[in-house]
Amino acid sequence: MVQFDEKFYFYFLGIIPVIVVFFLFLQFWRKRKQKEFADARLLKRLAPERSQFKSTLKLLFLILGISFLVLALVNPKIGTKLETVKREGVDIVFAVDVSKSMLAEDIAPNRLEKAKRLVSEIINQLASDRIGIIAYAGQAYPQLPITTDYGAAKMFLQSMNTDMLSSQGTAINSAIELATTFYNDEEQTNRVLFIISDGEDHSEGTTTQAVENAVENGIKTYTIGVGKAKGAPIPIKRRGVVESLKKNSQGEVVITKLNEAVLAAIADEGDGMYINGSNTEEAVEFIKEELNKMDKKEFEAKQFAEYKDQFQWFLGLGLLFLFLDIFLLDRKTRWLKKLNLFNEHDA
Repeated sequence: MVQFDEKFYFYFLGIIPVIVVFFLFLQFWRKRKQKEFADARLLKRLAPERSQFKSTLKLLFLILGISFLVLALVNPKIGTKLETVKREGVDIVFAVDVSKSMLAEDIAPNRLEKAKRLVSEIINQLASDRIGIIAYAGQAYPQLPITTDYGAAKMFLQSMNTDMLSSQGTAINSAIELATTFYNDEEQTNRVLFIISDGEDHSEGTTTQAVENAVENGIKTYTIGVGKAKGAPIPIKRRGVVESLKKNSQGEVVITKLNEAVLAAIADEGDGMYINGSNTEEAVEFIKEELNKMDKKEFEAKQFAEYKDQFQWFLGLGLLFLFLDIFLLDRKTRWLKKLNLFNEHDA
């Protein structure tokens, strides 16, 4: 397991492309001036020891030197010991709607991105709870099993999109049914399911039964609505540019609306509550208070400990490459000339 102390210093790597552009400009300018002075053959005779490749090699050493020094400033740390610790928390599963209706932009930047932000902010408020993630549209797909690795959860969360499931539609019942299989601790008294959706449900007939089964398994179902009741069209984009709007079989533009009634009914049947996700801060604060009210169960989790600094290796390599860049001359060296690695022998 690797940690970084000061991630801010990664921005310093932005100087590298600037150096490369300046180097290319300088090479172009130098060649143009040399052509004004004399032709290529004469220049070779005037400066026979000048290497055409040493300048590129010096640039490579400079880039490597800067890169390793930046890594030294970031100070990577490696966990050298895996230990078991006792933690207290509840088991939480997030079921995120990734159907096409979540592309509607009635809430900025769109419903899906809003849903992902809500989940990410909730995770930021957790202390030692275990979490899992489900993606669903016409069917449900396990994105991340129950874990205490919040970093991995956020990574999987950000990779979610409306193209990840081929089966379209919105089958909330499938998400609930899959969620019941996620809770692997039979002694856990508090199991929570958050459904983040716009409320469109194409499986209303079987959703009620799925919620009842979840309650029987000790799962509280909360729903979070994203979108607006007045609705919005579903844009069809190509490379970030809107090409058209989704239409139905009659050629009419489809308007997708937030169905709070469906979400509220699911939450009521699931012994939970409906939460409007329009205001991220208020929604997250409410959820935090709800989770704090619940009893926490103690469980064991493995985590890395005894992280050791590794900056010294990168500092040494950075200084070495900068040293080579400074003392490497632009002219040919005799032993390299004999090897003729760059085909620099005169014709």
